[in-house]
Amino acid sequence: MGSIKGAWLKEEHKVAILLSVEEAREKRITITRVCAMWRIGRRRVSRWATVRKRGHVLGNGRPGPARACHRLLEEERVAVVAVAREETYVDLSHRTLAVRAWDEGLFFMSFSSVYRIMCSEGLMSMRGPHGPHNGRSLPPVRREITGANQRWCWDISYLRTYERGLYLYLYLLLDEFSRKALHWLVSWHQKAEEARELLEGGLIAENILDLPEEKRPEIINDRGRQMKARSIKSMFQLHGMPQLFSRPRTPNDNPFVESAFGTLKSAPQYPGRFLDRNEAIRYFERYFLWYNTEHLHSGIDYVTPDQCHRGLREQIVAERRRKLAAQQQLRKVVNRREMDPLPVLSPWSTQTSTLCPVA
Repeated sequence: MGSIKGAWLKEEHKVAILLSVEEAREKRITITRVCAMWRIGRRRVSRWATVRKRGHVLGNGRPGPARACHRLLEEERVAVVAVAREETYVDLSHRTLAVRAWDEGLFFMSFSSVYRIMCSEGLMSMRGPHGPHNGRSLPPVRREITGANQRWCWDISYLRTYERGLYLYLYLLLDEFSRKALHWLVSWHQKAEEARELLEGGLIAENILDLPEEKRPEIINDRGRQMKARSIKSMFQLHGMPQLFSRPRTPNDNPFVESAFGTLKSAPQYPGRFLDRNEAIRYFERYFLWYNTEHLHSGIDYVTPDQCHRGLREQIVAERRRKLAAQQQLRKVVNRREMDPLPVLSPWSTQTSTLCPVA
């Protein structure tokens, strides 16, 4: 019948094995030989015999305690549902909602806990027009980057107008490490002059020309005529900045700026069409201010691009983890107490709380 080592057996199978062991003993066959025949561990059969002798059933139960000592408090579940239903947070994903709650002191729990609570209340739904990733994309081979201004990426995207066939063009320069929009501009044309203006704006904004050449960022872009223009190549060579090209028809070679365009055009406030260049500029001035200073980016541990660009990412993430761990310890204390009338003091403040004290 093959080895049953490690397999889960039903109660009737366990009983049958124990009966065969008892019959073998009557015939003076050792339990070791019987277990070898069944290809099952001797200690496992002995444990079943002990459990049965004590009057317990041999059915398979769930491992671990019936109720975990660090289970969520009922007050925390109520808080998640209340926050998720507020107008301010109604459009946020469960991950972004959790991070916002951490930073604002509303509750402290993991992404998966927030997801399960929202699912149980029917508060989860597919957001945005995009489907799941197919997982077949192969990223380009890149050198490892450890900080801001080590690799930039840039591209151009169409902006629809109210006249068919007439488009505006958004030029965007992005830092790959922090995802910060370093510089942008809107134009009626796709020309190398606009591209040069975009790149020079980023160099000035980040004071790149004051750095030695070995510390200047490399640039990655696709193979459009603006990217391959002689003036653009000459500018990068003059400043000692390597220029990398993505493969033809392979947007995944330049994924960060493509993702930024996707985020931009799937935003709820995105108008879809623009009347003219001035209207587009006014919109993107507000959008990129929000994107850099308020948008919690999922690719950089849900901090804003500006915070990551300034090197605050690790500090913010460490503080969030500290608060989550402290809340978990508080849950253990509250759930373990039975009849203790004494209040449980918050690990963050002197006020008494069983939910989420303010940091």
